Amino acid sequence: MLIDTHCHLTYDFSQIGGTDAVIARAENAGVRYLICPTADPEDINAAIKIANENRNIFATIGIHPEHAGICARDYITDEILNNPRVVGVGEIGLDYHEMTSDTRTAQAELFESQLEMACNHKLPVAIHTRDAEDDTAAILARFPDICGVMHCFTSGWNLAKKMLDRGFYFSASGILTFKNAGDIRETFSRIPLDRLVVETDSPYCAPVPYRGRQCEPAYVVETAKVLAEIKNIPFEKMSDIIIENVKQLYPKIEL
Repeated sequence: MLIDTHCHLTYDFSQIGGTDAVIARAENAGVRYLICPTADPEDINAAIKIANENRNIFATIGIHPEHAGICARDYITDEILNNPRVVGVGEIGLDYHEMTSDTRTAQAELFESQLEMACNHKLPVAIHTRDAEDDTAAILARFPDICGVMHCFTSGWNLAKKMLDRGFYFSASGILTFKNAGDIRETFSRIPLDRLVVETDSPYCAPVPYRGRQCEPAYVVETAKVLAEIKNIPFEKMSDIIIENVKQLYPKIEL
């Protein structure tokens, strides 16, 4: 049994049969539980609806840094975060990869406002960071009570060590399976077993042997297999460890 800790079920899966078919294929593959994050504020209501209507699906609610400049509180209410199916705040963070430097202040403001929400509701966070590792760590340092997961982690050991010391978890995506991802595999080899989870980040980052296809939660099995190989343990044991880690990461989830 596995759980995909980060799959964007609010996106359009019509080309591969639709969302219901995607969920069914995941269960058939042994991926019994799914966590649906938000990135676009317009997807928040849809994510909550999916989680409310499916006992094996949960949601994390957040606004991605590409939407910097908006007010998170206009979209994320206390009622939303108190929903028992909403288990965390995410995905949130910083992304300097394709964004101009003049958005950095707005990104930080959006990030910090959502960290404050997580603190107020005692919820874990799912962190997105791309080409912004130092600033991400600096902002998180101002919120010492916050813990959570580094989503789709592809950074190096320097940031991993800082976040390990904070008690964070690390999510391996399909990128871990790529031929040119040796550095990422090396970093994950150093992360303790009790801090590891897996995700697809569907519909992105399809793992080998599905590269080039629209990614879906069933494919998280391939990432878990590679993670088991890196850690030199049986796949079944890796699956059990991931489930136990998710229970610790997201205490509102009852598996």
